[in-house]
Amino acid sequence: MTVIDESRRASEADIALFEVDEVTPRTNTPRPGDTAVGDRRTLRSATLDERFNIIGALVAAIALATLLFGWFTPLTGAVGWAVVAFVSFIAFYSLLVSLRSDAQEVRDRIMTVLLVSAGVVLFSALVFVVAYTIIRAQDALPHLNFFTETMQLTGPLDPLSMGGILHAIIGTIIQISIALAITIPLGITTAVFLNEIGGRFARFVRTISDAMTALPSIVAGLFVYAAIIQLITHQRSGFAAAMALTVMMLPIVIRSSDVVLRLVPGNLREASYALGTTRWRTVWHVVLPTARSGLVTAVILGTARGIGETSPVLLTSGITSVANFNPFAGPMISLPLQVFDFVKSPEPAMIARGFGTAAVLLLLVLGLFTVARLIGGRGPGQLSDAQRRRVAAASADDLARMANSLTATPVSERRRPAHAASTPARELPVSPPEPSPENLPKEPSQ
Repeated sequence: MTVIDESRRASEADIALFEVDEVTPRTNTPRPGDTAVGDRRTLRSATLDERFNIIGALVAAIALATLLFGWFTPLTGAVGWAVVAFVSFIAFYSLLVSLRSDAQEVRDRIMTVLLVSAGVVLFSALVFVVAYTIIRAQDALPHLNFFTETMQLTGPLDPLSMGGILHAIIGTIIQISIALAITIPLGITTAVFLNEIGGRFARFVRTISDAMTALPSIVAGLFVYAAIIQLITHQRSGFAAAMALTVMMLPIVIRSSDVVLRLVPGNLREASYALGTTRWRTVWHVVLPTARSGLVTAVILGTARGIGETSPVLLTSGITSVANFNPFAGPMISLPLQVFDFVKSPEPAMIARGFGTAAVLLLLVLGLFTVARLIGGRGPGQLSDAQRRRVAAASADDLARMANSLTATPVSERRRPAHAASTPARELPVSPPEPSPENLPKEPSQ
C-alpha cells in the first residue's frame, strides 16, 4: 500500500507555481472575415406586397371620393372630399391586408396608418401656419428699415419703406431675458426639491404647480397689474410684463423638469451615495448632467409659452412706438403686442407690417430653440461621430499599452501572486524531508 503525503503534495504545488514557464493563452476573438455575415435586414423598408396594398388602397379611395363628389351625389367641398377619401382608404387598405394576413396583423397595420396620418396632419398644420405667415409677410420683410427703425415717425398711411419694429424686438428680448433669469433657476430648483426632498410640502407644491399650468393668461396679467403696478411702480413697464411672463412660464418649467428628473435612473444616485458623496453633489454632478437635454426642452417649452403671450403684456407693459431700453421705467412693447397693434388697423400697409412682425417672432423662437439645443447637447450615452472616433482611438492606445506592459514583464513575475512577490526567497516554504522506509508504518498482517 502506497502512502501519499499531503504536505509534500502541497509543497510541490507551491514550487511549481513559481517555476511555470508557459503562459496561459489569452482569449481569442474571431476575426471579422471568419464568420459569415448574412443579408442586412431593412426594418424601415416596405415589401412589394405592402407597397401594393398602400398604393392600391390610395388609388381606390381617390377614385371613389371623386365619383361620389363629382358624379353620384351632390356633395361639394375640399374638406369633405378629403374626409371621404381617407375613410375609404382605411376601408380598402384593411380589405387588401386581410387577404393575406390574420386579424392581428390587420389591426396592427390600421393602427400604424392612423398614427402616421396623425403625424402628417400635425406636421402639415405647422407647415401651413409658418408658410402662410411668411407668404403674407413677403411685402414687409425685404425692407431693411423694417428691422432697423421704429414707428416713432411713421403713420398708418406711410409706405412700407418707412418705419420698423426695432423697438418691439428690443422689448421682447429684454422681457424674455428677465423672465428666463427668474424662471430657470427657480423652476429647476423647485423640480429638484420635488424629486430629491419630497414630503407633504412637496405634494402641496406639485399640486399648485399643476393647477397653475391651466391658469388663464389674462388672470396672470391682472395679478401683476394689481400687485406690482398699482401697489409698487404705479406705471406700466417692461419689468411688470416680465413678471407676468414669469407667472405663465414657471409652472410649465416646473412640471416639465419634474417629469424629466423622474426619468433619471435611481441606481445612478445609489452609486454616487455608495462612493460617499453628499446629496447636493449627487444632484449637481449626477442627476442634473444626466437630465440636461430634458431640462433644456423644459426651458424651451416655457419660453414658447411666454414669448407669444399678448393679454398679460397688454395689461402690464403698455403700447409705445419708441425704443425703451429701461425695463423699470416707461412702457415697453413686445412683438406679440406689436402684431396685435398692427393688425387691428384697416390699412393694408399696417396689416403687412403685422404679418412681418409675426414672421420675425417665428424666426426669433427658432433661433432660441437652436441655441438651446446647442447648449443642451446630446443626451447621456449619445456620442457624435468625432466623439466615437476619439473613444475608439483611446481604447486602441490603452490596448497597445497593456500589451506592451504584458510583454515587458517576465513570465515568473506575471504569474506570481502579489503577496508572494514581496516575500524573500529564503522565506519560501520548504518541503519536509522524505521519510525513510523504516519510519513508514507497517502493513497489518492478514
